[in-house]
Amino acid sequence: MLKKLLGLAPKLESDGSYSPSKLALKLATSDKTEYDHVSYKPYQGHRSKVLVIFTEQKNMEMQNGKLFSTGNHPVEALLPMLHLKNAGFDFDIVTPTGKPVVFEMWAFPEKDENVKAIYNEYKSRFEQPGSLQDFVSTSLSQSDDYAAVFVPGGHGAMLGIPDDVNVGKVLHWANENGLFTISLCHGPASLLATALEGKEFLYAGYNMAVFPDSVDDMTPKLGYLPGKMSLGLSKKLESLGVTLMNTKSDNTVCVDRQLITGASPQAADALGKLAASTLLDAL
Repeated sequence: MLKKLLGLAPKLESDGSYSPSKLALKLATSDKTEYDHVSYKPYQGHRSKVLVIFTEQKNMEMQNGKLFSTGNHPVEALLPMLHLKNAGFDFDIVTPTGKPVVFEMWAFPEKDENVKAIYNEYKSRFEQPGSLQDFVSTSLSQSDDYAAVFVPGGHGAMLGIPDDVNVGKVLHWANENGLFTISLCHGPASLLATALEGKEFLYAGYNMAVFPDSVDDMTPKLGYLPGKMSLGLSKKLESLGVTLMNTKSDNTVCVDRQLITGASPQAADALGKLAASTLLDAL
C-alpha cells in the first residue's frame, strides 16, 4: 500500500503482467527524445537493406514469478531506424515466426513527431512482419542486398531471441558476408544465439556497450521491474569473453570490427548516427 501511495508500485496490466510504476516512468521515459536530425548523403548502392529482428514476445518472468510487460523499446528501435532511413537504407522487418512486433508502448514518446512519423510509416510492417524462419530458408543467398542486421533493445530482446537457432544463423551469415550487426541495451542478448548448436560464441574478445546488470538489479526498488531478473546479461557476456565499455545506463556507443553497440535508451540517437555514418563510410 505504501509503495502505491509513493508511486513505487508496478502497474498491474489486464493480462496479469506488470508495467513500470509511475515514479519509474517519470525517471526512465520521456514524451520527447533527443533525436537530432542529420542530413546524410543518402546511400544509393544495391546493399540498401537492413534486416531488423524484433521480438514477438511480451512477458518476462522474474525470479519471484511476476511477469514484466516488455517487448522492444520504441526509442531504441525507432531512433536508429530514423538515422538509417535518412542515410538511404530501408528495412526488412521480421520476428522469429512472423507474429506481430511487440513494443513497450508505455515507453512511447507521445510528443515526439519524428518518432511518431516513422512508427506510423512502418506500422503495417510491424503488425505483419516477415518470419525470420522464412528469411533463413529463402534469403541467405541474397547477402549482396543487405548492409546490416539490427536487433533493437528492450527487455523483450531477451525473450526467445537468444535461444533461436535462426538468429544465430543470421548473425553468422552477417559476419561471414561483411554485414554490420547493430544492437543496444538488452538487444545484445541476441548475440548469445551464435553459440547455439555447439558453435563457439562469435563475439569472444569484442568490446561492447550493453545495459549493465547493476541497473537491472536496482530498478525493482523503483518499481520499474516487478522483481529481479533471472539472467544478468552483462555478466553472461563477460563470462564469454566480452569487454564491457560502460558501467552505467548511459549514452556509450562502441564499434568493434563490424559490431556496433549502445548502452541504453540514452544511446539510441548516438547509435543511430554512428550506425548510419559507419555504414555509409564502409559502403
